[in-house]
Amino acid sequence: MPVLFPHSVLRASLAVCLLGVLSACANTNLGDALQRSLGADPTLKDNPPKNLGRPSPNKPQSTPQKQKSVPLPEDFPTEIPRYQQATLEQVEPLKDAAAPGKLTIWSSPDPINLIQNFYQKTFESGGWEVLDQPEEQDGGTFIVRRNDLDVTLSIPSRATTGKSSAASSSKPPAVATNSSVTTFDIQYVRDGKDTKAEKPQPSQKPTQAQKPTQPQKPTQPSEVASKPDQVRSGEPEKFTDLDKVPRDLRKYVADLAKLGVLTPGTANPKTNADSQGTQFAPNQTISRRQYARWLMDANNRIYANRPGLQIRLASKTTQPAFQDVPRTDPDFPYIQGLADAGLIPSPLSGDSTAVLFRPDAPLTRENLMVWKVPLDTRKALPKASIEAVKETWGFKDTAEIDPKALRAVLADFRNGDLANIRRVFGYTILFQPKKPVTRAEAGAALWYFGSQGEGQSAKEALFIKPQTSQPSGAPKAKPSN
Repeated sequence: MPVLFPHSVLRASLAVCLLGVLSACANTNLGDALQRSLGADPTLKDNPPKNLGRPSPNKPQSTPQKQKSVPLPEDFPTEIPRYQQATLEQVEPLKDAAAPGKLTIWSSPDPINLIQNFYQKTFESGGWEVLDQPEEQDGGTFIVRRNDLDVTLSIPSRATTGKSSAASSSKPPAVATNSSVTTFDIQYVRDGKDTKAEKPQPSQKPTQAQKPTQPQKPTQPSEVASKPDQVRSGEPEKFTDLDKVPRDLRKYVADLAKLGVLTPGTANPKTNADSQGTQFAPNQTISRRQYARWLMDANNRIYANRPGLQIRLASKTTQPAFQDVPRTDPDFPYIQGLADAGLIPSPLSGDSTAVLFRPDAPLTRENLMVWKVPLDTRKALPKASIEAVKETWGFKDTAEIDPKALRAVLADFRNGDLANIRRVFGYTILFQPKKPVTRAEAGAALWYFGSQGEGQSAKEALFIKPQTSQPSGAPKAKPSN
């Protein structure tokens, strides 16, 4: 039967054996190694351990800190609603804007639909004119207007969350993207065309040394858009060089000048010196932009008592139809308005190749016909061929006419003595479709709008005052002989 020893006796025996081994290894390399391995760490004496697992109050944490908001621009309109859970990340100036404004970029942890619903309800109930808004609840663009303030709010779709989709910014914003953050931008432009700008200021009261200012004439519909100072229309012009207008065209130009359609020539500013008076420069070539403005002004003034026949100016928030006529162009409301009405070739009318308007290029004879004749017929132009035009007009150069202009040239022939070609160019067997048009010729073409038996001239329009309440079919006043 084995003998059992108590545990205390075993532990004491092991301790005696270990002590003996350590005593035997004293003053040897093995002893020093054992002493160092079993001894306390001497570095802990001067460097006590940190509070493990607890953040140090003096050391910044590695967790990302919330980015500070960019200061709000001083000119940021108070009318624009602000989403409370959004932070302003970046502010950029508008490069091509003609009026003061900025592009502001915001971020929010909220999803797209909450932000979109907020702005949709706020714009609809806050007195804003909503020109465009998203059709789906998955992001899009709001275009709104209130008084003189134009606002474009772009919210990206879920596929592009975190990236700016503003069309006016040529580079992506320098804002860190995050799949859980919705980034949207607000562009605002204040064009200064509010009614309050027309009210006299207290400081403008007349004094003894200052005569009271004359009241301004009421603005006509075609005067809404801004124009360069040298080319403003709307008031009758007294040109001093009408004697230089070809004799057969002089009466047409004189009537349009009295109607306030024509503008002074600008090719040589010296000719407009006070000593020489206002010069019309009738034999200068007219540009496409200038004729577009005259075309709309003449039509709207001649039909001042028939709003249904007038052409509407385009809003500055309208998407440009031409790449070379941006919203900042002073003639954008005119050129874009003609494109919106389908009166000039553009991608809107199905001509995908007409992406450039070339506003400063000379107006050609075939351009004049393509733009003007639809305002005479007020209906679809007839089908035309080279043979049909050659048979009616007898032009020897019919084959040189652009196919798009053949229909207008043929329709003009059916207007008899009121045809633009007969009034402007007289009898001719050469149309010369690519020949530039002079300012006097352009004025003669715009003297009359309509077809035989149903039309109106600039001379007749001088005797008619706009009557908004008068039915469009009311009899017209006849000019005195």
